[in-house]
Amino acid sequence: MDADVIIIGGGLAGLVACGELVRAGRRVAIVEQENEANLGGQAFWSLGGLFLVDTPMQRRLGVRDSFDLAWQDWQGSAQWDRLTGLLPDDGWAQQWGRAYVEFAAGEKRSWLREQGIRFTPLVGWAERGDGRAGGHGNSVPRFHVPWGTGTGVSEPFADKARAAASDGSVRFHFRHRVDGLTYDGGTVTGVRGSILAPDASPRGAASNRDVVGGFELRAQAVVIASGGIGGNHELVRRWWPERLGTPPDTMVTGVPEHVDGRMLDIADAAGVRLVNRDRMWHYTEGIRNWNPVWPGHAIRILPGPSSLWFDALGRRLPAPGLPGYDTLGTLRLLRTTPDLQGHSHSWFILNQRLIRKEFALSGSEQNPDITGRDLKLLLRSRLGKGAPGPIEAFKQHGADFVVAHSLEDLVRGMNGLTAEALLDYGQLRRQIEERDAEIRNPYSKDIQVAGIRNSRRFLGDRLFRTVKPHRILDPAAGPLIAVKLHVVTRKSLGGIQTDLAGRALGQDGAPVPGLYAAGEAAGFGGGGAHGYNALEGTFLGGCLFTGLTVGRSLVRSL
Repeated sequence: MDADVIIIGGGLAGLVACGELVRAGRRVAIVEQENEANLGGQAFWSLGGLFLVDTPMQRRLGVRDSFDLAWQDWQGSAQWDRLTGLLPDDGWAQQWGRAYVEFAAGEKRSWLREQGIRFTPLVGWAERGDGRAGGHGNSVPRFHVPWGTGTGVSEPFADKARAAASDGSVRFHFRHRVDGLTYDGGTVTGVRGSILAPDASPRGAASNRDVVGGFELRAQAVVIASGGIGGNHELVRRWWPERLGTPPDTMVTGVPEHVDGRMLDIADAAGVRLVNRDRMWHYTEGIRNWNPVWPGHAIRILPGPSSLWFDALGRRLPAPGLPGYDTLGTLRLLRTTPDLQGHSHSWFILNQRLIRKEFALSGSEQNPDITGRDLKLLLRSRLGKGAPGPIEAFKQHGADFVVAHSLEDLVRGMNGLTAEALLDYGQLRRQIEERDAEIRNPYSKDIQVAGIRNSRRFLGDRLFRTVKPHRILDPAAGPLIAVKLHVVTRKSLGGIQTDLAGRALGQDGAPVPGLYAAGEAAGFGGGGAHGYNALEGTFLGGCLFTGLTVGRSLVRSL
């Protein structure tokens, strides 16, 4: 045996499982097709937000939360509907979903603290939902931001693995690409694959795929923790569901190129049961990175509730197409409306007063105050008079930004970013003035304006995220800003079906001896713990929970 356990993938889920195994005295081999600079995977690049329930941070901001409310929200968002038949696709997924909410309302915060993870005072209200109490969305703010952003979550586990490698408990096999599972009498006993040529590319950058040799490793168990399909647009298009209309002609990419979904197809070919592959999570607020790391590199805007959202033809989006409310509801709206299917973009229109407070950018590198654990910089950048530096950099250098002192000039600039002039100045002006007319009173029939006022009743939003309602066209709030938005690929919500021990299931629904799965490869548990929708802060959390579960399960069974 080369190790007690082989983990395919050096991302967060695999590292968490590794930590549990090493702590119990087991030997681990981590097989990763990229170089050692990429240890920590996608988590390193993220904002790092984590879904937690009924925390002291929430209570300090006046939020009353509970397991019951969170589970109501989770069920309303998941909408599991594949629960019948001999082998229901959602059978294990639903159980994993409940187990995760129990974790988020119970052990999760204390366990994270034991791992050295600390939180900022910020609690965000992500995915505010579709407007139904029993429907999709968070009833209360639950998005807890850690110091260090994604690096503050991934690096404690990466550091533990590096330390274990120095004493021989962990062995890294970087630039080793798994091409298949090996079996002995129906039991998975290892992996085989190709050794890729050395590549010194920096973290996240594309690397070569030149094969210079082969390898085979043996162990008592194998964990697939290889991530999803977000970096592979071909697979995204293959699994794009009809309920979301047609995929855009062009998309941008929110994860590195090596997030290619290759291991999922290998598992499928080996008889492992994959379910819910048509469920995926892509954002509609993507902007092209002016300083890209990987091909098609995009950043997602995390918007406050006040920007006006228009489709490619200049029509204001109806609910649920409101900033920060319903990710897939908005995607469905943009991709199923017949006269929009030939267009791959939409627009935000806002002003300088809004951008300085209501725009946040997803990504550890886009939030130097939190990533650098600098409280003074955090307060200065989030509460100061200007927009945070990274946002100003996008405004100045980003290909998707237009800045103007008059709406006429703004529309002219917007039309300059498309192959043909699609926007009519008069139509846009009328819609913005209609919205601005709703500001004079503390109540409104405009659902977005009502949502802004509701947002400001939450102390965290009033302090850090939501500007006092004002006219978009108020000259004192200018200049005006338009942002061209793209669909940015991100997460797979389906994957390898697993039982509550993290054991991968075969086509007959029985566990495949010796094989486990964790993280996005497992649909964050059971092949679809999120169902059709996510509540945000649940992707890193899902990696943590599935990795922890698999690690503990293997410790008990080996």
